[in-house]
Amino acid sequence: MSKYDDIKEQAYKANMQLPELGLVLFTFGNVSAANINERVFAIKPSGVAYKDLSPEKMVVVDYNGNIVEGNLKPSSDTYTHMVMYKHFETVAGISHTHSTYATAWAQSLRDIPIYGTTHADYLAVDIPCAAPMKDDRIRRNYEYETGFQIVHELKERNLSYEEVEMILVGNHAPFTWGKDAAKAVYNSAVLEEIAKMAYLTENIKADALRLKDSLIKKHYERKHGKDAYYGQPLSPEGEFNQE
Repeated sequence: MSKYDDIKEQAYKANMQLPELGLVLFTFGNVSAANINERVFAIKPSGVAYKDLSPEKMVVVDYNGNIVEGNLKPSSDTYTHMVMYKHFETVAGISHTHSTYATAWAQSLRDIPIYGTTHADYLAVDIPCAAPMKDDRIRRNYEYETGFQIVHELKERNLSYEEVEMILVGNHAPFTWGKDAAKAVYNSAVLEEIAKMAYLTENIKADALRLKDSLIKKHYERKHGKDAYYGQPLSPEGEFNQE
């Protein structure tokens, strides 16, 4: 038994969801699960096929990138997760995929416009796409710099990581996060579906209009914030299950 068994199990289950949901191919992508108090996270080992994974093969890494437990090399994106956990203090799960539609938007260097209420149920803004990394940063520790690419993009746009739980990294692919690894994967699936809907919308009507502000406000606020009423109450205080 290990004191990290819980996050290793969470990371394993979350990683196994990626191929089940059609969000990855071969060894694309990875998910990590963090213990915020211990400042460690469990992450998929690098280059290992999903069918060969197990909880025991998850690698536990601290917030400084040091391996705490595990015999395998952690994901090549480990330093990206590390930077994000350091700056996104309440986040306990991160998911990275190369899902088809979201990645296509990232490769196009475009934010995903908010065209409909499905998008507004999760975000009140366009899904941001971070600008491509500059050459001097690429020549440094690339994965480490990718973490800062994400953190800085949200800061420059004055977006809260607790409200915007997804981003496209320009020329690369999407990252999502949440209160745990399961929520991070959930957000990856939501992002991919929104990306697909937006792509189809523009192909049906190239000059499609963005969703009007009143509908954005209504759909976002009915699921988020103090006046949310979607779902079933989870506590006497009136908190709601938003999924």
